[in-house]
Amino acid sequence: MKKKEMITYSGEELMQMELPPVRFVVKDFLSQGLNILAGQAKVGKSWMMLDLCIKVAKGETFFGFDTEKSTVLYLCLEDSPNRIRDRMVKLTDTAPANLHFAVMADNLAGDLTKQIESFIDKHPDTSLVVIDTLQKVRKAKGDMYAGDYKVISILKRLAERRGISIVCVHHTRKKSDKDPFNTVSGSTGITGAADNIYVMKTDDSCSDFAKLYMRGRDIPERVLTIQFENFRWNCLGKSSLESDGFMNDGAMLSLLSYLKREEIFEGTASDLCTTLGLKIESNVLSRKLGKYENELQKAGVEFTREKKNHTRILTLVYSHSEHGDDGDDIFLHTINTPKSA
Repeated sequence: MKKKEMITYSGEELMQMELPPVRFVVKDFLSQGLNILAGQAKVGKSWMMLDLCIKVAKGETFFGFDTEKSTVLYLCLEDSPNRIRDRMVKLTDTAPANLHFAVMADNLAGDLTKQIESFIDKHPDTSLVVIDTLQKVRKAKGDMYAGDYKVISILKRLAERRGISIVCVHHTRKKSDKDPFNTVSGSTGITGAADNIYVMKTDDSCSDFAKLYMRGRDIPERVLTIQFENFRWNCLGKSSLESDGFMNDGAMLSLLSYLKREEIFEGTASDLCTTLGLKIESNVLSRKLGKYENELQKAGVEFTREKKNHTRILTLVYSHSEHGDDGDDIFLHTINTPKSA
């Protein structure tokens, strides 16, 4: 049997080749290939994916990033048609005809890839397939590195072959780690084979806020600060992975959201913790206010401290006159989260 020779390219040949650009379903956020979205159970991953699917099907921006309007297939393998419809009603007035759902599908040991390819053959403009969840379609014995890598590689080859983006919803382990990407459940065979990885991590002090960590071959490495409001996740700010400042502090983001609505707060630090629903001590919040005083001022917030009857009272005021909703300041512009349809 004749051996198959390896195909090689010289550096000069490679530089002269006309290669198609990487396809982005969501510009600078989600590229073609195999992607993993991991997070804790019940953290809101499915809400995020449904919103993503709707936005791509309509060609609307997602987290402030432009999308490529195209057909989308969402495999909601842990949901029912009733639940999907109820969520759709909360997210949009008009359901796009080019967004398709399936609540049952084969697994990777069976005909899942054939089922997906058959759908793409019928809908050639398909750009995005979401599998919710990965555990529902993987083989039963897939805990070791080789098994995990093989499972992901099957989907990765399908994505490359058809020039689409596949997003697999997955879970994170309960055990924490300094590197959020190390918390993805399973072996490193999953993260090693995937093109892009997204990890959702909620803020302990306020569960409505989370950080979405991004790392991949074709996307910038960054962290998005997101808030769950009106049934969808909204992006409040983008920063580098190493940044852990004001826009990544859940207590400060919760305070800004509150002041945008109420305009003023007066009371003790303990009262403020209770009002915002923060699970931190009042002295910790007081230190945060001092640490981020300049950032708060940039966001249009002025605050004073004074003693009244041996009690230290905080007064925080948000000024609309100096910082309108259409201002350039990122702290205010991004806090203006859209209302659901």
